[in-house]
Amino acid sequence: MSESKNQSLRFSGSIWCNLDIALRNLDQVYGQVVEPLGLTVIEWYILRALYEQDGQHASELARAVGRAATSFTPILDKLQNKSLIERKPDPADRRAVRIYLTAKARSNREQVLASAEQIDTRIRKMFSNGDFKGFQNVIATLQSMGLD
Repeated sequence: MSESKNQSLRFSGSIWCNLDIALRNLDQVYGQVVEPLGLTVIEWYILRALYEQDGQHASELARAVGRAATSFTPILDKLQNKSLIERKPDPADRRAVRIYLTAKARSNREQVLASAEQIDTRIRKMFSNGDFKGFQNVIATLQSMGLD
């Protein structure tokens, strides 16, 4: 059943302020689970995106994890320094680069995906089934805001 508590919103219910606080709290939860893997949260997102589809263009990958392509290179550099990704030129477009998982990253797949399931289960337990589906709908709607 639901563990959610009837709590009031801060700052007179300001959506942005409360969402920002919630995201900061969730970031700490994610960090506690992801840090032991030797990853930052954004690196963890990138690996998960590559597990879904390896060999993405860097710009596609940046979009998939909600980052600006212009600030993405240093993050990819760190993953490459950890021997988790490799960059290869796109044979169809020599200006573009595709990002591929290394054998080391592929061997960590189960551990990374298990950590995601651990976090999702923890969050899911906070809501009733109906509330959780509504929560997912709200997240999907908010994610699509920047696409118009």
